[in-house]
Amino acid sequence: MTSPAASSAPVATPPPRADFGRVSVFFGEKNGKYPDGNQVVVRGTDTHVVFDSPPVANRIGADFDAADLVVLGHVHEDHMAGLHRLPGVPVYAHDADLEAVRSWPGLAHHYGVSPDRLDAMRAKIERDFNYQERPDAIGYADGAVWELGGSRVRAIHMPGHTAGHTVLLVEPEGVAFIGDIDLSGFGPYYGDATSSLADFRTTLARLPQIDARVWVTSHHRGVYTDRQAMLDALGAFSAKLDEREQRLLEMLAGPARTLAQLVAGRLLYPPDYEELWVDDAERRSISQHLAELIASGRVIEDDGRYRLR
Repeated sequence: MTSPAASSAPVATPPPRADFGRVSVFFGEKNGKYPDGNQVVVRGTDTHVVFDSPPVANRIGADFDAADLVVLGHVHEDHMAGLHRLPGVPVYAHDADLEAVRSWPGLAHHYGVSPDRLDAMRAKIERDFNYQERPDAIGYADGAVWELGGSRVRAIHMPGHTAGHTVLLVEPEGVAFIGDIDLSGFGPYYGDATSSLADFRTTLARLPQIDARVWVTSHHRGVYTDRQAMLDALGAFSAKLDEREQRLLEMLAGPARTLAQLVAGRLLYPPDYEELWVDDAERRSISQHLAELIASGRVIEDDGRYRLR
């Protein structure tokens, strides 16, 4: 099925791709580095499905535009940038992320961006990511299966990045789309209102249990076909959590500090990096690490100030 928007818009030189049986991966700019991403397409005998729709989806052509079905591994602006090309095509999202794709209020709650920045945030994603609400989106749960004819897609709920973040496993090809468990040098992101550091830790421990032969990330790394290389990258990615914890402890080594002071010092992002969501993401990420450190007895909170025990 091809939308009118897709048929009328010329497509530039197609992006590079890799093929694994019925599965194709189309690589975004810089191996899918944000704000782009990597697009997975699965061509079943009966059903043609795409996973997410990053900006590169707008440069693919018929391989994307002919989709019968869209399955979102999770909901963020950079994973919905091609949905405008498929207005009549069913879109599935995990139940925990569903309201975020259905409406702007749902997405705004999902982000947790400060109210005074919401208008600017919506304007940005409409301009840069072709954002449109999809009130017709359909929910799915952990273990959902889509039979495509010759292949199937299985949903494995792996929360943390978002509440509904899900790995999509294509069988029998053994291709696992692991989404924003992107194995990047930045490390895990859990700075949205529905994110969870604790859930992300569990997800990282579970990922090696998935029976796959190919692992596809939304960003940065692209494709792994060597299990040991994937495990090494996963180890480095997971280690970022301990590095951040140590950095936070160093920030607390002197006088007691407020959360606002810790946010200003930056735990995740460089001091000179500015975006609409950065302060909110820093606040939620730091708060989750502080909660763990307080629970373990290494940090004390007193009247809104934090210090080492």
